Amino acid sequence: MIDQQPVAEFQQVVKDYQQGLFGLDRLRAIDGVSLRIEAGETFALLGPNRAGKTTLVKLLLSLCQPTEGAILRFGMSSSDRSTLARVGYVHENQAFPRYLTARALLEFYGALGFLSEPTVQERAPRLLERVGLADRADESISCFSKGMIQRLGIAQALLNEPDLLVFDEPSEGLDLAGRQLVRDLVREQKDRGKSVLFVSHVLSEVELFCDRVGVIVGGKLAFVGPMRHLCTDPKTGARTSLEVAIRPYYEGAAAPLHTS
Repeated sequence: MIDQQPVAEFQQVVKDYQQGLFGLDRLRAIDGVSLRIEAGETFALLGPNRAGKTTLVKLLLSLCQPTEGAILRFGMSSSDRSTLARVGYVHENQAFPRYLTARALLEFYGALGFLSEPTVQERAPRLLERVGLADRADESISCFSKGMIQRLGIAQALLNEPDLLVFDEPSEGLDLAGRQLVRDLVREQKDRGKSVLFVSHVLSEVELFCDRVGVIVGGKLAFVGPMRHLCTDPKTGARTSLEVAIRPYYEGAAAPLHTS
C-alpha cells in the first residue's frame, strides 16, 4: 500500500542569494513556490535555463536553506537530515573520487549512508550489473567515460533503495542504451510504488512517463498539474506535444501562475 503522505513539499519557499562586493545585493532565485510531490508519482520539473530548477533540487536535498518558507521531506522538516537516507540523487555532472574503483565507490557511499557491510556487498554487484558496469567493477573511475560515470552515479543513487529518486538531467552523456536504462529504472520505481523527481530538457522522455509537471520560469511556478492537462488545448480540447505546450511559458506569454 502506498503511503498517502507527500514525499516532498515546498510551502511558500523563497530563496535569495547574496551578491555584490559586500553581499548587500540579493538575487531572488525562488519566489514563493508551493509544490507537492506525491507518494508513488513521477513528477517532472521543467523550465528554461536559470529558471530555478537546480535551486529547488538543492533546497530539497538540504544543500542550501530557504530564505523564507518551509520544506518537508516525508512529512518532516528538511532540517531533519535523517530523511535523506530515503532519497537517491543522480546529478548531471558527477564528482566522484576518481582514484576509487566502481565497486569501492559503492562501498564508500554505502558507509556514508550507514548501510551494513553485508547489505552493500549484496547490492553493489547487482547494481553494477544492472547499469552495465559489472565487467568494469574493479577498474579505476579515472578510466571511465562520461557515460560510464553517469551509469555509476545511477547505481550509487539506487544503493539505499530510495523512496524518492531525484534525476537531475540523468541522460547527460548517455548513449541510446543508457537513456533506455533511465526509462526502465523510472518505470521500475513506479511499479514499486516509489516516487521520482525528474529534471530534464529531454522533453520526449518527460512526456513518456511523468504523471505531473511543474513548469518554473523566473523562480515562479507557471504551471503545476497533470501532464494531460498541460498537453491539452483549453480552447479546442485537442492534444498537443509537450514541446508545443510549454513554449508559451518559456516565452513568458502564459499567465504567471496556474494550478490544476
